Amino acid sequence: MAFASSASAAGVGACLITKTDTNPFFVKMKEGATAKAKELGVDLKTYAGKIDGDSESQVAAIESCIADGAKGILITASDTKGIVPTVKKARDAGLLVIALDTPLDPIDAADATFATDNLEAGKLIGAWAAATLGDKAKDAKIGFLDLTPSQPTVDVLRDQGFMMGYGIDVKDANKIGDEDDPRIVGHDVTNGNEEGGRKAMENLLQKDNTIN
Repeated sequence: MAFASSASAAGVGACLITKTDTNPFFVKMKEGATAKAKELGVDLKTYAGKIDGDSESQVAAIESCIADGAKGILITASDTKGIVPTVKKARDAGLLVIALDTPLDPIDAADATFATDNLEAGKLIGAWAAATLGDKAKDAKIGFLDLTPSQPTVDVLRDQGFMMGYGIDVKDANKIGDEDDPRIVGHDVTNGNEEGGRKAMENLLQKDNTIN
């Protein structure tokens, strides 16, 4: 939440809602927001889901922010479609809602979005992977480690961008898992944590241990 000066920010309440408070990315986000809020005199309350995909805790956090009379909310949404009605409730109550890292679906459900262009990032990674594999790219075995079953926008954009950059037909660009390219071994869900990633990779390797 940015304000013109500490004088204008004094006494202002705001909320930061992240997907988890254990992922190093969100830990740093919280540290940065807390430090800036202290500098500006903003009363910042922070909330997080128990795991990546825990939308219920995020909904409850928004409700708390509305009840507390906060002026604004910064959120990295776990369920980018499911959270929209609650975000609308906050905006209708006069709160400014800014999406961080993960656009809402639709994107204009928030007042503003600050995020990496994840589609472009995915394209660049896909093109790099294809170039690095060279002649082997046409016969590659590809496994996707995805975030959550709700297919948040950030996940869809990264997946589809990778495929576009690699040269794979994505079919419906708004949906994960409808591709029919024989190089794709499959998709599995990690819930955005290390143990989930390990289990998902094990599952994919059981399908095909030649993933490269």
